[in-house]
Amino acid sequence: MTARTHLLTGAGSGIGAELAARLLARGDRLLLVARSEERAAELARDLPGADTLVADLADPPALERTLAGADLPARLDSLVHAAGVVELAPVAETDLAHWQQQLDVNLTAAMLLVHAALPALRAARGTVVLVNSGAGLFAHPTWAGYAASKFGVRALADALRAEEHEHGVRVTTVYPGRVATPMQEKVHAQEGREYDAGDWIRPGTVADAVLHALDLPADATVPDVTLRPGP
Repeated sequence: MTARTHLLTGAGSGIGAELAARLLARGDRLLLVARSEERAAELARDLPGADTLVADLADPPALERTLAGADLPARLDSLVHAAGVVELAPVAETDLAHWQQQLDVNLTAAMLLVHAALPALRAARGTVVLVNSGAGLFAHPTWAGYAASKFGVRALADALRAEEHEHGVRVTTVYPGRVATPMQEKVHAQEGREYDAGDWIRPGTVADAVLHALDLPADATVPDVTLRPGP
């Protein structure tokens, strides 16, 4: 397979880290978004061969400026937004800063990345993969902020898919249930529950689904993939 070029968020842990390692192992080129110079150095150490772009997804104006001045590749085979943050709270106790952070990182950053990457994605007839969540399909108690951001990601993907069809850009949304990641461990702590990684989907399983969407022949597309913990 010819080496391809990917722009990826969330490569520091969980699904994004698993995906980045697999793409590098097969010889693809990666541009990884890192929130700080320190994080960029960690990614360069852990994923040798990948390039990094320092941009804070939690600061939309700064992210927009960074992307406008960035030397993005002329062709991108994919943009994968796997980064995300979560803060659980009942609506009555929701902190505005936490609400806004979830919208900024999970939703607004996705839009800004897509906006900046579209010329390169169109040039390569590439694929956008937005790693969503089961919370993007149904909002449980205490999940309003996170679910609101993920419902928004679903809307972004659906609109983008229809808009970019004529340009040959495919858009896939992946809706995993609970995945054994550091975020899931944090969620369990917020819920006051004991965490056992073996109860949940492995990050590699979600990476398999993303790779399937990226590697699908050009005559078809996978609009949505929903994964649930087995059996």
